[in-house]
Amino acid sequence: MIVISPHLDDAVFACGALLAAHPGSLVVTLFAGLPGEARQRHTAWDARSGFADAAQAMCARREEDKRALALLEARPLWLEFSDSQYGDSPAADALSVALQQALRGLAPGTLLYPLGLFHSDHRLAHVASHAAAAALPGLRPLLYEDALYRGMRGVLQQRLAELAQSGCSLTPARLPAATGSARKAQAVQAYASQLRALGPDGYADTAQAERYWRPDPPTARPDT
Repeated sequence: MIVISPHLDDAVFACGALLAAHPGSLVVTLFAGLPGEARQRHTAWDARSGFADAAQAMCARREEDKRALALLEARPLWLEFSDSQYGDSPAADALSVALQQALRGLAPGTLLYPLGLFHSDHRLAHVASHAAAAALPGLRPLLYEDALYRGMRGVLQQRLAELAQSGCSLTPARLPAATGSARKAQAVQAYASQLRALGPDGYADTAQAERYWRPDPPTARPDT
C-alpha cells in the first residue's frame, strides 16, 4: 500500500490507523523539499512551530516524519518539491511526472491520495496523484479525507460536488475496521512542531474515524 501525502504529517493524520494495519506500507510525501533560495525564509507557520528558518523547519520535520512512520511500521519517501508557504509550487504536470517516476517499479496494489480539501498543496496533490494513477496500470486507487480540513464547515461537501461535476464520481469505501488507533495517536504525537502550531484543540480531528472513497469507473481527470 502506498499513501500520497502532501506534507510531512498529512498521511498519518488522515490514514494512520490504516497504515498501522498494513505494516510495510510506503508514504510518499510530495512537498518535503527545500530549494536553496528558501533556506533563510521565516514564515509565520514555521515561527509558530518553533523554528528559526525554513532549513531548520524542514530538517526537523523530516525527523518527525521518520519517527512517526516507524511507529506504524511504514517507510518514508520524500520528494524534493517545496511547500507552498515557501512560494515555489510546481506545476501539476511536473509533480505528476515525478510521482510516476517514483512509483514505477514499486508495483503497489493500492494507491491512496487526498481528496484535495481547502489547501492549495492538497488540491495540487490530488490532481497530480489522479493523473499518476491513471498513467500507471494495475493500481487500485482510493481517496482519503484530508484530516483537519474535512471538519471545516461545508468544505467536504463542496469538494465532492466539484469532483462529481468534473466526472470523478466517488462511492464510500467499505474497508475493514482499522485497529491501529492507539498506534496512530502515538504517531500523531511525533509531529511535535506541527501540534505546537495547531494548538491543543487544533488536531482533534485526527482521533475521528478515517474515511475513504472509491472512484467509480470511468475516472476522468479532474480540472478542479
